[in-house]
Amino acid sequence: MRKPCPNRRAGFSLMELLLVVVILGIIAAIVVPRVSVSMATAEQKVRAHQMTTMNAAIERYQVETGSWPAALTDLTPAYLPDGVPVPPGGGAYSLDGTTYRSVYTP
Repeated sequence: MRKPCPNRRAGFSLMELLLVVVILGIIAAIVVPRVSVSMATAEQKVRAHQMTTMNAAIERYQVETGSWPAALTDLTPAYLPDGVPVPPGGGAYSLDGTTYRSVYTP
């Protein structure tokens, strides 16, 4: 069995460390754009779902009361128990007075 040389230290060479950093950079360059696109798509889907829920609540309000709500806040707490939802990514929801549908404003 050979004895290790006392002056030689075990570790990684500069080339091995550089190779690892390059590989991690390539992986990050592939993953980061996909995650940001996925976030934008998820926000759009959440907004669409929230608007569908609010439009259903508006229709229930009209059927039960015989009139249209003046604002989305009229739907709370009976039709929207958790209140008017907050859109992801900012903006606000409002009620269109002519179509009586919820509208997203960034």
